[in-house]
Amino acid sequence: MDGGAQYNPRTVDEVFRDFKGRRAGMIKALTTDVEEFYQQCDPEKENLCLYGFPSEQWEVNLPAEEVPPELPEPALGINFARDGMQEKDWLSLVAVHSDAWLLSVAFYFGARFGFDKADRKRLFNMINDLPTIFEVVTGTAKKQVKEKSSVSNHGSNKSKSNSKSRASEPPGKYSKASLAKDEDEVLDEEDEDEHGETLCGACGENYASDEFWICCDICEKWFHGKCVKITPARAEHIKQYKCPSCSNKRARP
Repeated sequence: MDGGAQYNPRTVDEVFRDFKGRRAGMIKALTTDVEEFYQQCDPEKENLCLYGFPSEQWEVNLPAEEVPPELPEPALGINFARDGMQEKDWLSLVAVHSDAWLLSVAFYFGARFGFDKADRKRLFNMINDLPTIFEVVTGTAKKQVKEKSSVSNHGSNKSKSNSKSRASEPPGKYSKASLAKDEDEVLDEEDEDEHGETLCGACGENYASDEFWICCDICEKWFHGKCVKITPARAEHIKQYKCPSCSNKRARP
């Protein structure tokens, strides 16, 4: 990626300007350019990342080849989760990771160019005055402007934007995604009997109650979360999980 390598911001104001440009590009990808962004994140492709550039442009591409990379890298493999989640939940997930990446890039520059405590505090305060990408994508930013002091106190906020804010709450319907652990507490013995001979659809190893497993809602095969790159946290956002094999079948004409 040479979008961030063309120049190195050295002052707090320059780093903040760099942050704002990258942020604007990523917001564009997740809002006004969302159809194009969605199409580019093909689950059949390799690990893809969303990059934002200081020029307010965005790009979906493979990660940098050099190790370690010149700049911190964005979240890897955002395309793999695309078809296993509702679109708004997937976009919210990408937005959260994009916010984390922007902070890591900004404070990478701060560390590299010797920002002191006052510089770091000033940079953070400038960044903190802007809504996060997640807040923009989910509509939370608009709510905060309208109801600054009561966002955390009014239940009406949740009902008003229920469809948009659900990404930050456990949907309660991620089917069999995290039931492997929950059922252990209630039906310990039955669960062991039921899953004792269950094999992971990816690696072929046996079920173990101390590991996170997820079940495909299409083929009903069970997988280690680590084998299909799904964490318990990510599973909470998934309404209907499709394993990589089922996702690929559906993607083909």
